[in-house]
Amino acid sequence: MGNTSGKILWVDDEVESLKSQIKFLQNKGYEVEAVTNGYDALEVIKEQDVDIVMLDESMPGMTGLETLAKIKEIKPSLPVVMVTKNEAEYIMEEAIGSQITDYLIKPVNPNQVLLSIKKIMDGRRLVSERTTTNYQQEFRNLFMALSNDPDHEEWKDLYKKLVYWELEMSRSESEEMMEVHLAQKVEANTEFFKFVKRNYEDWIKGGDGPLLSHQVFKEKIAPKLSKDKPTFLVVIDNLRYDQWKMLEPIINNTYKVLEEDSFYSILPTATQYARNALFSGLLPMDMEKKFPNEWKNDEDEGGKNMYEDVFLNYQMNELGLGDLKTQYVKITNNENGKHFEDDVHNYLNNDLTVVVYNFVDMLSHARTEMEVLKELAGDENSYRSLTVSWFEHSPLYRALKKIADKGVQLIITTDHGTVRVKTPSKCIGDRRTTTNLRYKLGKNLQYEEKDVLAFRNPNDAGLPKPNISSTFIFAKEDVFLCYPNNYNYYVNYYKNTFQHGGISLEEMIVPVVLLESKQ
Repeated sequence: MGNTSGKILWVDDEVESLKSQIKFLQNKGYEVEAVTNGYDALEVIKEQDVDIVMLDESMPGMTGLETLAKIKEIKPSLPVVMVTKNEAEYIMEEAIGSQITDYLIKPVNPNQVLLSIKKIMDGRRLVSERTTTNYQQEFRNLFMALSNDPDHEEWKDLYKKLVYWELEMSRSESEEMMEVHLAQKVEANTEFFKFVKRNYEDWIKGGDGPLLSHQVFKEKIAPKLSKDKPTFLVVIDNLRYDQWKMLEPIINNTYKVLEEDSFYSILPTATQYARNALFSGLLPMDMEKKFPNEWKNDEDEGGKNMYEDVFLNYQMNELGLGDLKTQYVKITNNENGKHFEDDVHNYLNNDLTVVVYNFVDMLSHARTEMEVLKELAGDENSYRSLTVSWFEHSPLYRALKKIADKGVQLIITTDHGTVRVKTPSKCIGDRRTTTNLRYKLGKNLQYEEKDVLAFRNPNDAGLPKPNISSTFIFAKEDVFLCYPNNYNYYVNYYKNTFQHGGISLEEMIVPVVLLESKQ
């Protein structure tokens, strides 16, 4: 291709009349190949790298629209500019529906053509530049907000903005700015840890604080329940706010968002604590008292999340909602998911159907176990993409589409998020100390004070105290806790994996979203 500005394929049965146009584009540095019909065009596209196709609508044989459909089968992302004599609206609608990038009406003027091509070719670069410029302005605002000692609501707002920019940056492919942004996120997490360390105990004791896991059902979900409309509460394990923002456009095809909010997961940001609290409406230490047989501490044998339905029924009765027809469904593998998809219409007879979907959890934990996933989700961007491709093909999404026209109310939330860990910190405990990498519960723990928030009396954090000398520690920012024996092996094994249980914006500030059918 030499030093051309790009290769253009022009498809028109009256190619003779375009000579001056083609010459004009060649003088501007573009390589142009002209063919007279759709069949030849498809051959060129299969065999050569083409940047843009200029496509005449009215050609004998294969029409422009038919050619367009075939082009999109071969190369879905190849930009096509439709050139038409015909201002007939249906042609434009069909063409736009088939994803043309632009259209021009004959007779076309050379500058018009050039402008259209430049717009397409430079579009990506311009988007990237515009994103960068806008972020540079916003960077100062975020920096100011960080240094102004934000309260818990302002932190939610700040984190939303950081996620917004991270998603913008990953679209615009500007690596330098992405680095600046990630540095800002690291700084935000440093400040957030200090904020939580100062205030957490006070929040647990009922001081002025954010909405926490055990308050979410009462405040956000219960008021929306009624016998008039079936509600589906979908709790997707480990769903971070950035992942929700990636799923939102997909769900928007069939549901509309009425209210998007977030809440703070309690510590440890781990399933057995945060999710049991969500369902019971109780702090873990109160669950232990009220449900001595169902509540399991870390070192107890047996599953830690076996009684979510018991906790849910307890809370429904406490809130005076015991007369609502409620069903709890837990999906931990694809088989369960398929059953749910097949039976989803039966759940429309319930007033409330609670669906716990464990997929994202399987994904993030599996990442440490399976090298394949380690390759697939090596950073935030690929972790998000993986979530999206899972969701698009999941039985959950298919089930939700099936009931979208049934006038249902949908609430999507999670128990906690997850953070990519990078910084190892040594920690020593006895053999009963928990294995989680982001928090530890044990006796005689030794650890780096600067890397954790410690509660020597777990009750101060609303947590059970399995024995007199139990201590809880929660890792800050991107720290993961490793034992000194086999230290280097564990450090290399777990570095850059997604973990939860500790204190970071990604783990603690999580979405709760109310949607309803578009129909």
